[in-house]
Amino acid sequence: MTAGYGETVALLRHPVTAGVTRDLTWRRAQLRALRALVVEHEDELTRAVVADVGKPALEVRLTELSFVVQEIDTLLANLARWTAPRRVPLPATHLPGSAAVHLVPKGVVLIIGPWNYPVQLVLAPLAGALAAGNTVVVKPSEHAPTVAALLAELVGRHLPADAVQVVTGGVPETTALLRERWDHIFFTGSSAVGRVVMRAAAEHLTPVTLELGGKSPTFVDGTVDPDLAARRIAWGKFTNAGQSCVAPDYVMVTPDAREGLVAALDAAIGDFFGDDPSASADLGRIVNDHHHARLVELVGASGGVVTTGGGHDVDDGHYLAPTVLTGVAHDSPVMAEEIFGPVLPVVEVADARAAVDLVNARPRPLALYVFSDDAATRRLFEERTTSGGLAHGVPLIHLAVPGLPFGGVGESGMGRYLGRASIDELSHHRSVLSKPLRPDTLAAIYPPHPTWKASMIRGVMAPLGRGLRASEVPALVARSIRGVSSRLRGVG
Repeated sequence: MTAGYGETVALLRHPVTAGVTRDLTWRRAQLRALRALVVEHEDELTRAVVADVGKPALEVRLTELSFVVQEIDTLLANLARWTAPRRVPLPATHLPGSAAVHLVPKGVVLIIGPWNYPVQLVLAPLAGALAAGNTVVVKPSEHAPTVAALLAELVGRHLPADAVQVVTGGVPETTALLRERWDHIFFTGSSAVGRVVMRAAAEHLTPVTLELGGKSPTFVDGTVDPDLAARRIAWGKFTNAGQSCVAPDYVMVTPDAREGLVAALDAAIGDFFGDDPSASADLGRIVNDHHHARLVELVGASGGVVTTGGGHDVDDGHYLAPTVLTGVAHDSPVMAEEIFGPVLPVVEVADARAAVDLVNARPRPLALYVFSDDAATRRLFEERTTSGGLAHGVPLIHLAVPGLPFGGVGESGMGRYLGRASIDELSHHRSVLSKPLRPDTLAAIYPPHPTWKASMIRGVMAPLGRGLRASEVPALVARSIRGVSSRLRGVG
């Protein structure tokens, strides 16, 4: 049995309870060290990701390393402003005084990462946790072992041991980590494992951020240029060989746009990857035997027609060609689970309302993409559907907008992060009220409650109708003080 990690958690908890991590200087130092880790070891990190996941080196730079550096830079540039106390106006009855929300570190955070973006989806949450003043244990995916070992080495070299620790291993190590008491758990992965994480967190009433996935739908109608729409959809789908939680999972297309879109998808795939995609340096591979076999079986059981691609070779680094399926029924096996690979079903829908009904009949997705130049159609999807994110005219890149929080809803996850949202998510929002002892305006509600005071409380301090306006406060305070003073003199 794997030993517990109590000593590790205790080591990391000390600087938090000692107040060390509240200092913005400490937080900036950790973020800069994390940035140096990425920048100074770009080549090693790239080779590790290519070895584990099989994605092209340039794609590693674009979707992993650059993403993390930009996230760190955004946090550094805005750290003081985003962590400053947030003033809250007081009700007139509470004056004089002041109120604010203070963002304080939650404590020790556990981050469990996935294999598909093994650097980005570990280090971007880590940056947010450090910016919020937490210390962290990182558990990289065992399905990206080269990256996991390298991160353990580099984190130990660049960051202090009482700020960040990396734990490698598989299910036994993750299970042991989940037995510990954490102040927040951040998990990225499947819904099935997300449920395991949430059950373990419930034992200690630990808050969680779950970044899951699901079937992110795409809608296309006849109002858009099919060639441009197809190129964007193909890019979003086949980046990382479709192994992205926000990749377009399936396309819903109206009858007037179907033929043109299918032809344009075929042309876009040819433009991107050539006549023989297996020879393209720009196409990634499937991560392992299991997922390759799963995807090949899924294509075979789809009941659809392979209009593009379909080729595969497990011995060629788990190659699977970019594949487009048409004639797919809504209840096909390929429509039942998240595909997580370079297979794109195209299903026909009567119109936008039918597409909305199809989306709403399924678990809420992590992302929803709409390709329509009709304002009413765009508004229909905005008002009648719920998804983690919604993007018009483009997939994927909403993740790279610093001001947009990223997260799921329902089956696709809970919580949000990136940019300011990371600091908000991984901080405790502490309410702080300050009220001077003099003048003692609370005397207006202290017992006993003679008729005059009871009447004032009902009409002014605790009305069931309109509340007290700020302009009325001075007179109220004066009346209350005079009344109380008069009563005290009478007692004297």
